[in-house]
Amino acid sequence: MVTIKEIAERAKVSPATVSRVLKQDQTMSVSPETRENILKIAQHLGYTKHLKKPPMTDVSPLIAIIQWFSESEELDDIYYYSIRISIEKQIVSKGYRLIRSFNDLTDPALQEADGMIAIGKFSPSQIKELAHLQKNLAFVDSDTLSDGFSCVTTDFNRSVVQVIEHFRHQGITDIGLIAGEEKTADRQLGLIDPRFRTFKQHMTDLKLYKARNVYIGDFSAQSGYDLMSKAIAELGNDLPHAFFAASDTLAVGALRALQEANIPVPSRVQLISFNDTAITKQVYPRLSSVTVFTEEMGAQAFDLLSILLAQPQDYHPRMIKLGTQLTIRESSY
Repeated sequence: MVTIKEIAERAKVSPATVSRVLKQDQTMSVSPETRENILKIAQHLGYTKHLKKPPMTDVSPLIAIIQWFSESEELDDIYYYSIRISIEKQIVSKGYRLIRSFNDLTDPALQEADGMIAIGKFSPSQIKELAHLQKNLAFVDSDTLSDGFSCVTTDFNRSVVQVIEHFRHQGITDIGLIAGEEKTADRQLGLIDPRFRTFKQHMTDLKLYKARNVYIGDFSAQSGYDLMSKAIAELGNDLPHAFFAASDTLAVGALRALQEANIPVPSRVQLISFNDTAITKQVYPRLSSVTVFTEEMGAQAFDLLSILLAQPQDYHPRMIKLGTQLTIRESSY
């Protein structure tokens, strides 16, 4: 039995393009040559399903959101949840149709999409798989420009340098790091946190870097607690007077470990986290944090995809890097 995917492979277009051409979607932006080629291939292969359906008229585009987490994992990460919600708001506000996939690239509904936005970290093989599913593709929170796809990222370098310089301005030079390690959605590739890379480089340039003040685990509150507890036990009186935590969840766990050890925050140890999700204001003392504008990230990703859908023939991949803001609360001065 002939499938849309087979026709797409021969025509060298996405399955979504084939589907819309065969349904006679007049809103589809595709050249007459491509449309004619798809119809010829379908006829040659004996594909006839499209002949039994009336032409589509005024059907809004279908946009797929691919979340690199499972649905249960997303519940534990407000950062990626908020990015997804922002994208969905944009899709709905424009009157587009929406489908979601939580770390499942085999969902057959994805083949019907007119465009996709992938959130999170994907391996090279997964990026190829996504590209095979859909050429109208944009990524959020991952630098995929070298892979040929538009993306929205955060300026990690400036953010980390700003935190370090904030501490130095107060005369603090013994600065520690609580960081996490990630893997791609398929668990095939380990990822070096750019915040750790920048922290190490900038502190080294200042001749202040000490490996013993850096603790790395996974991105969870329990890991933050365990890492800070280990630092307290190992460093004793040499515990740094300031720590940068690479996520809010790590910082929450680290704060609990400091409080259980009766180490006052911020008078003995200052603490600044990253992302500035709602959890930063739900602990005491409230966490200072690098504010990442997740709503804007989602809006920019939707805009990138909209441009691609509007002019697929003349589109060139681009990267949007959004700045951050250091928000000071009670966990630091």
